[in-house]
Amino acid sequence: MKLVSWVFIFFVMVACQEVERPEKPKNLIAKEKMIEILKEAYLGNSARSINNRVMRDDVVELDSLIYRKFGIDSLQFAQSNAYYASQMNEYIAILKEVEERMVVQKRELDTLIVTEAKKRKDSLEAVRQKRKEENDSLPKGIEISPVQN
Repeated sequence: MKLVSWVFIFFVMVACQEVERPEKPKNLIAKEKMIEILKEAYLGNSARSINNRVMRDDVVELDSLIYRKFGIDSLQFAQSNAYYASQMNEYIAILKEVEERMVVQKRELDTLIVTEAKKRKDSLEAVRQKRKEENDSLPKGIEISPVQN
């Protein structure tokens, strides 16, 4: 019975342990700005994973570019990120918003790609039609070669 008591006391002491959370920084990055910074960081990491050699050869420092774009420094980002991460529900909401914005951006880019491909196809079709009309209007025996893809 004494062992059970000691185990119980041990668990109570461990459970009562105080977790130290970071203080709110004086130059805390606003939530909306933090969402955009994290979105850019995730996009940059994705780009880095796709073509790392080019970025390494060209000495592209994505973090520095992001900091410069948003007018922050690495310390301000680290402190703000640590603060938001300590506020679990708020940080989860930030990350969900980042994900939603990336999904919207992907959808927009996919639409743009499809639209551009359709324009190119329509343009080629118009050139083919024009060539066909020119061939039809030429005297018999004269022919213009078709456009190559």
